[in-house]
Amino acid sequence: MRESILDFGFWILDLGRGHSCRWVRQAFMFVAAIAACGAACALAPKDNVLTPREKREGWVLLFDGKALDGWMTSSHTESMRPVEDGCINPHGAGGYMMVRKEQYSDFMLSVDYKISKDCNSGVFVRTFPLEPYPAKDVGWNGIEIQILDNPGAGYTDTGAVYDLAKPTRQAQKLVGDWNHMIVTCKGQVITVELNGERVNRVDLNDFKEPYKRPDGSAHKFDRAMKDQPHTGYIGLQDHGSDCWFKNIKIKPIKP
Repeated sequence: MRESILDFGFWILDLGRGHSCRWVRQAFMFVAAIAACGAACALAPKDNVLTPREKREGWVLLFDGKALDGWMTSSHTESMRPVEDGCINPHGAGGYMMVRKEQYSDFMLSVDYKISKDCNSGVFVRTFPLEPYPAKDVGWNGIEIQILDNPGAGYTDTGAVYDLAKPTRQAQKLVGDWNHMIVTCKGQVITVELNGERVNRVDLNDFKEPYKRPDGSAHKFDRAMKDQPHTGYIGLQDHGSDCWFKNIKIKPIKP
C-alpha cells in the first residue's frame, strides 16, 4: 500500500512537471507524509499478542484482548465487566481483584496499564489463599505493586511494594498514557520495572518480624513477610476507580 501511495505522489509530480505549481509540491509532500505514517503504523507492535521473540523466550500470553478466558474474580465468580477495547478493567468486576485461575511461583510478569484520574489500583503477586482472613480483605494475603494517581514516591505510591518498600522515584506517566510494568518474583526477591526503569527491589528475607520493616519502621502487616507463600495468584485490583490493563504476559522462571 505504501508503494501505491508513493506511485500516486510521483504521478502528481509528473503531472506538474514543467510548471511552477506550488500546489503540486505541497500535494506530493502530503502524500509522502501519509506513506511515512502508514509505514510507521505497520511496524507498530500489536496489542495482546506474543512476538516471535517472546515465543522463543518462553513468554505466555495471559489475555488475548477478546475474552476473559482463564480469569475470574477473587470471589471465584465471572467478571461483571466485559473486555473493553482490548483491555481488562477490574473496577466493577464484582470482586476485590481479577485473578488468573492458575497459580505461579517464580516468574516475570509484563503488563501495560493506563490510569484514570484519582486512580487507585495495583498488581498483586503470590496472593494466597483467596479466602480473606477475618476482618481483612483478600489483598492482605498477597503482595501488591501499587498503582496510584499521585506524583509521590512513598510506601503507597506507584511502584511501591505496598507499605513495604518505596520506589526509588516516580516513573509513572500522566493520566491517559500507557505505562509498561514488569514485576519479577524470583525466590524471595521481588523487583519492579516501570517504563524501562527499575524502581524497586525487595528481599522478603529481610522482613523478619510482623509490623516491622528492615530499618525498624512500622508497616501494617501482622506477619513476617519472609513467610509469605511462595506460590499464589496474580491479581489486578479494583480499589474503586477505573484502571485498564492489556498486554498481560508471563514468563515462568525455572528453579
